[in-house]
Amino acid sequence: MTDLLVAEHIKKQYGTYTALNDLSIAIPKGSIFGLLGPNGAGKTTLIRIINQITMPDSGKVFLDGEPLDPKHIMNIGYMPEERGLYKSMKVGEQVIYLARLKGLSLDEAKKRSKYWFERLGMMDWWNRKIQELSKGQAQKVQFIVTVLHRPKLLIFDEPFSGFDPINASLIKDEILQLRNDGATILFSTHRMESVEQMCDHIALMHKSNKVLDGKLIDIKRAFRTNTYEIGIETLNDTLESKNLLHTDVMSGLSESWEITPAHFKTINENDLKIKVKIPEHHTPNDLLNYLTSKGLINHFVEVIPTVDDIFIQTINAN
Repeated sequence: MTDLLVAEHIKKQYGTYTALNDLSIAIPKGSIFGLLGPNGAGKTTLIRIINQITMPDSGKVFLDGEPLDPKHIMNIGYMPEERGLYKSMKVGEQVIYLARLKGLSLDEAKKRSKYWFERLGMMDWWNRKIQELSKGQAQKVQFIVTVLHRPKLLIFDEPFSGFDPINASLIKDEILQLRNDGATILFSTHRMESVEQMCDHIALMHKSNKVLDGKLIDIKRAFRTNTYEIGIETLNDTLESKNLLHTDVMSGLSESWEITPAHFKTINENDLKIKVKIPEHHTPNDLLNYLTSKGLINHFVEVIPTVDDIFIQTINAN
């Protein structure tokens, strides 16, 4: 997979404040790339540089193999966190006007606008003014303006801000479809569940530096702790069997696996839930073989760290 956007050794300072410190990223074509980090990490500065709103002090940016140039603005769609629509202008007129600024003919702008208005259930808003719309409705208009000219690179900065769950899901599905249709997407958000659901690659920024970068699946594998969650229940429901299960499993694991009572949680009166970190000299099969001698295993799954877990762990370490 080749890269659509490459940023090499980008540095940016504002006076004595360093906004970006020797940052490099590569965004593969046809992917959704998550740009993550706490407030003040440098995400917005990088996005502004890609959109040529500001220039780096040093370093280079390439779009589709070419040094970034003003002509490339036509190949970029940008949905900023702070929306930029004309509040007193009618919605339909505004979308057509902004589409024409991106190089579409009047006929093509009308055709594509109506396609998206119908797709997102917005035709009743065509002659309304932006100031008459709710925040979520205005967000949909901004989304259409961003994607209408079918750019190679789409940049969404907190795209779900202001949406209710139903419309957030709708926009998420549209972004995924755009990726499937060939668009490359740079996606900045604080909603880690959206990153889990949508991103192919991520970069984590902190204090103006990139501290983590790669395929999401590879990063999650690198943060694995060999921890498993197990559900085990007694083979019969006598009180003696229930008590014996808890005592026997706890004592056996505490001796062989360095497990403490804090790892145990009773789900119901005859079901025990255990979280076990397997030592290096043991395998999951070793654990499974031991537990099957004590009761009926109804749940055995590896605990994979979430993006939220990785985010917090990495930021705290840096």
